[in-house]
This record gives sequence, C-alpha cells and structure tokens, in this order.
Amino acid sequence: MAAKYVIGIDLGTTNCVAAYAPLEAEQPKTELLPIPQLVAPNTIEARRSLPSFVYLAEEHEAGGALDAPWAQDRDYAVGELARLRGAEKPDRTVGAAKSWLAHSRVDRREPILPWNAPHDVRKISPVVASQRYLEHLAAAWNARFPDAPLEEQRVVLTAPASFDAAARELTREAAASAGLPSDLILLEEPQAAVYAWVSSEGDRWRRRVKVGDTLLVCDVGGGTTDLTLVGVAEQAGELQLQRLAVGNHLLVGGDNMDLALAHYVAELFGKKNVKLDPWQSVALWHSCRAAKESLLANDGPEKQSISVLGRGSKLIGGTVSVEVDRASVVKLIIDGFLPSCSMDDSPARRRASGFMEIGLPYESDTAITRHLAAFLRMHGDPQEGPVAPTQILFNGGAFKSDVLRDRLLQVLRGWSGKKKGAQVLEGEQDLDYAVARGAAYYGWAKEHGGVRIRGGTARSYYVGIETSGLAVPGAPRPLRALCVAPIGMEEGSETDVPSGDIGLVVGEAAQFRFFSSPVRKQDKPGDVLSSWSEEELTETDSVEAILPADEAIDEPYVPVRFHTKITELGVFELWCFSPQTGGRWKLEFSVRDRDEP
Repeated sequence: MAAKYVIGIDLGTTNCVAAYAPLEAEQPKTELLPIPQLVAPNTIEARRSLPSFVYLAEEHEAGGALDAPWAQDRDYAVGELARLRGAEKPDRTVGAAKSWLAHSRVDRREPILPWNAPHDVRKISPVVASQRYLEHLAAAWNARFPDAPLEEQRVVLTAPASFDAAARELTREAAASAGLPSDLILLEEPQAAVYAWVSSEGDRWRRRVKVGDTLLVCDVGGGTTDLTLVGVAEQAGELQLQRLAVGNHLLVGGDNMDLALAHYVAELFGKKNVKLDPWQSVALWHSCRAAKESLLANDGPEKQSISVLGRGSKLIGGTVSVEVDRASVVKLIIDGFLPSCSMDDSPARRRASGFMEIGLPYESDTAITRHLAAFLRMHGDPQEGPVAPTQILFNGGAFKSDVLRDRLLQVLRGWSGKKKGAQVLEGEQDLDYAVARGAAYYGWAKEHGGVRIRGGTARSYYVGIETSGLAVPGAPRPLRALCVAPIGMEEGSETDVPSGDIGLVVGEAAQFRFFSSPVRKQDKPGDVLSSWSEEELTETDSVEAILPADEAIDEPYVPVRFHTKITELGVFELWCFSPQTGGRWKLEFSVRDRDEP
C-alpha cells in the first residue's frame, strides 16, 4: 500500500512530538498529532507533546490504573503521568533516555535506568526507554488513522546533529523495535528547525538570506544544547543551503535552569527555617519548571508563589510556600547560563573532586555563551578568525523567552563589534514543535522536490589500527587512526579507502575500535593519524565480533582493504575485502547478534 502521509517525529530529551502532512498535498501544510496519554491514574487526555518519561510501577499499582486505550494491564506509564511520578518516585522514573543513547561509556542495551535506583527496582535500557516513547506515538497515530498504519507511511525521525554513528544506530534500533518502518530517515534536529523556518517562509526565504551568509542554529532544549552552522551558497543560479559544522552533544539546557532555580528557592525556604527533605527537593525541581516558564514568559507576572507539600508532623496535609520575583529569576538564569564573556573564553573544566559518580557526562560549565564562543573559534579560519554568523535561528523551549533570546543576541553582537550583527530568522512561533514540523516538511519536500540542506555526514570516521613492533610487558601496542569516511560524505555515496593491506582478525573474538571527529575537516580517506587530542578525536562504540574465517587462507588474520558506504538512509557501513581471496566482511554499529558479521 502506498504511503498517504509523511510523519515527522521529534524524539526529544524531555518531550516527544509528532507532526504530519498528506503526501498528495500540493503544499506541505503540517499538523500536530494529538497524543492521548495518562495524566493521572485512570485519566487520559490528549496533549500535543508526550513527556519523555517512563514510570515503572510497583506491583500494587497494577490492575488497570495505568492502561492506555490500546494497551491493558500495563506495569508502566509513559508521558505526563510518568513525568508527574518523577516528583513523587524518582527512583522509579526514567528520564533523559536520549542522552543515555549518546553515552558510549555504558552498555545502552543493558537495563541500567533509572540510574542508581535501588537493586529491588526493575530497570530498562536506554534503547527500550526510547522504544516505549516511539511505541506510544505509533499507537496514538494508528488509533487516529486506522486506515493508514504508521509502518506503511513515510517517517522522518530526528536525532541530535552531534550523535555519532553508534548513537544513530541505537536510535534506529529503538524505532525498529517500536514498529516504525525500516526505511525511516534520520534527520538532524537543527536541520529540521531550518526546514520548519523554510516551510513557514515559503518562497520568501530566498529574500531573507544571500550567498555567503552563515546561519547559526542555536537549539537549547530541556536537557541538551546543540549548535550548528549552515552556509548559503549558489548553484546553477539557485540558492543552496549547506551544513558547515556541528557542535558536541552538550548536556546543559532547560532542566539545568529548573534545578538552578530550585536551589535558589530552597535557600529561601531555609531562611524560613524550612529544611526540605530529598522527596520535597525533587518535587520542588518540578514546581520550578512551571514557575520558570511563567516568569520568563513575555507577558509573565512580576512575582509568583512556589509551594511544596509539607512532610513534617506540623505540616502533614498542608503546604509551605515562598514567593519569587521575575527580576531575580531573570538574573539567576542569565548569569548562570548566558553570561557576558569574551570570544576568547572557553568552558571551565573544573572538578569538585578527583572521584566522580559514574553517570551522564553533564557539562561542568553551564555557560552556554562560553560553549558557543569555543564552537565558533573551533570552526573558524586561522587567518580570518572565529566564525561570525550573519543570521541566527533560535530553537528549543528555552528560547520561547524574549529575555533569553535578547541576551544571546547581545553577546553575539558584542563579539562582532556591530550594532546589528546577527539577524534573527523568525520561523515556527512555538519552538516546542518546530523540529517535528520541519521533519514532516523535509519528508514532503523529498517526495515533491524542494530546498534540501546538503552536508553529508557531520563527522569524519576512523578505525583504530594496532601497530606492529616489539612487545613491551604491560604496555599496549600504539594505535593509529585510519580515516575511512570524511566529514561531508554524502548519503548514497561510497568510496575505496587508499591504504596498504591491513590484517583483519577472523575466526576468533576481536574488538574493532572506531573513532570520530566533528572538527577534522581536512582529513581524507586513507589519512593516518599517529597522535591526536581528545578534542579532535573521540572513541565511539567498539564492535566486538567473531568474523567468519576465510577458508582460502590458513592464518588468524586476512590482509584486507577498506570500502566505505553511506547508505541513502544515512547508515555508515565499513566493508573489508581481501584482494587475495575475494572475501568480504561488513562492520557496522547496528550488529544485533555479536557473533555475526
């Protein structure tokens, strides 16, 4: 059956959104999918977003209270009720699953969430948590459009631009397990935001930019900050958009702002001789999210009361409250997250202790402006200096506040030394939904023809090659990094990797190490690095596999060369082929059975 719709899905760190457009429409008019979900036990309402939380219920909570219209006898809840349960029972609530997908220092297929929950609490993996959100969206779609099941539609699923190949494939794995079509397209979130702007502008977008412009997409969501540069070029007399650079996956966003406000409010409670226990502190964090959004809104109040339920013997059944004013909250957020700084400033890397709890690699420095300065320097020109964006496109819930938008513009224009400096591109008015709408537009444009952002892969990829030589007791052999895919390699392209023969271990368990870089734009396939800094190259998931032996050669390794392919769906494949025997082996990040090639 031919697809009737294109569906754009924003799999967000704190909220998920789905938008859609009829494929047969002459113009891509996107609509948001209403998402039925539990908002209280036995109470279902449709909302425009699905909070990215899973609540793992206790045994006594079974019996239908967590049922969805399409699923009975569930022992978990997804969405608004799960988010609310996070304030009451944080040890049973999974959040930030998307950030865990990008955390290569844990096994993301293992049941590790909620992180640090007691041993008697059942857990799920980051992949399964992501699957739960996507299953809910798929069920909501199928309930609303029973004659157009989601698995038969065009689906565009978004992911952070900073996701490496391993995180992208784990996202794809979660989507496949949730019943999404196998030919779904993964689209970078900042690109989706640009497509949403193009969609809202229509043909006018070509008058808003010119050849040589550089667009900064600054996306500050609930849990992450993503930075992307998009250039404007010309080809055959037509304007063309090209992704120039992406930043690192920065774990700082609106959730940090909520927590900062919660700490401030806890001090106000302390001045009233009210000491909050851990349960109240978590509840306060959630209360501060709503207070922040209200106070920072363009028509927000000058003051707002924040309350938590009483827990002591004198307070049972009651509440305790403090009042916060708009000016104090604005100062707290701006000073902590968007402070004035020099273009030469870098994020602080300080540690409070030499011992660290293992968990998500949250940023030590919450100053988004310092991260932005480092990003613009890193992708600048040695002679011309840091990148100076000519336009900025805001995305993410944090920038619904004009106060925060104006502050970031002020800092950017201070760096350029110009009064006007970067100009704001106004697009989708509600930034919570821009990514999903942009993804739906991209899917429609892919079918009908329309502007496309070019750029290929956001990272260059490398394989680790162990050097030969005399062995030293207790010391590993030096490793070299061979570039097998350059930044910007286009989807649907493939290339041979120039090199001499490399020994491929076959017939026994082996670990194949991969590295990636968002900054080494000069490297070409076949280039070999003998040394590098952590800022240049980061190690991504290794692949552990037993590759089948080559019967044509009686050795533990086979001399091979490499062939790289980026599929039309954006999947990175590395093929090893033997010029001597004709043998071929494929290494990819989505290996399901670890003993299969």
